[in-house]
Amino acid sequence: MKARKEMVRMGTKIGATLGGIAFLIFGLIPGFYFGSYGTLVVLKHLMGGPVEATVLVRMVVAVGILLGIVCIASVSIVVGSILGTGLGYLVEAVTSPVEVKEAAEAAAKAK
Repeated sequence: MKARKEMVRMGTKIGATLGGIAFLIFGLIPGFYFGSYGTLVVLKHLMGGPVEATVLVRMVVAVGILLGIVCIASVSIVVGSILGTGLGYLVEAVTSPVEVKEAAEAAAKAK
């Protein structure tokens, strides 16, 4: 039972790590782009038209960029850890019959 938990935990950690790496490779630029674009769309609707490049607008866009990057990073890490957990359960399911069979053989030899 303890080996099962360790296998699943290891899968979760590996999946989260791979999700973080995938974010750094594939998600950093889209997070920057979608965060800034989404902020400008929201500001355009709030102001009722095109916005000027004032200091306040630039600060709000910077916050939007950070929010976009953080959102994509969290999704990448969570999806990676979910996939890793599933992989951990799969590996545990494939390897557990071997352990049960070995335990049964050891119990038979002990008698």
